[in-house]
Amino acid sequence: MNFFRKVGNAIVRFMYGRNGMDQMNVMLLRGYLALFVAQLVCSFAKLYVPTLVCEILMWPLMFLILFRMFSKNLYKRREENSKFMQRIWRMKNRRTGARERHADKEHKYFTCKNCKTICRVPVGKGKIIITCPKCGAQIHAKT
Repeated sequence: MNFFRKVGNAIVRFMYGRNGMDQMNVMLLRGYLALFVAQLVCSFAKLYVPTLVCEILMWPLMFLILFRMFSKNLYKRREENSKFMQRIWRMKNRRTGARERHADKEHKYFTCKNCKTICRVPVGKGKIIITCPKCGAQIHAKT
């Protein structure tokens, strides 16, 4: 067995039962790399305060990445990652929903101020009163 295979097997044995890289760690690493590039740009431009701020933000971020990667508490790390992914999917779904609503020219969309439910009504009905199907609040609007 050659040297590199032995080293690879040692790393695999070390990482057994640890969290490793998940989606949240990948996002944190991307943030770290963005801060690193910003620090390089600021240091070449001789901007000392932004360089220092980037460096101060980079250290805790790297410790967080390493802590999550080498953690043996898989239940908590998976729970954190699950909550993170739920937020990401919520943001993506809002964005795609907004695009679809903007493309729909036959309906107008109103948001209830109480419960934030999106109500859809046909265009061209004039001034109307919309009753929210979720909470019963009334929305006075022009279509």
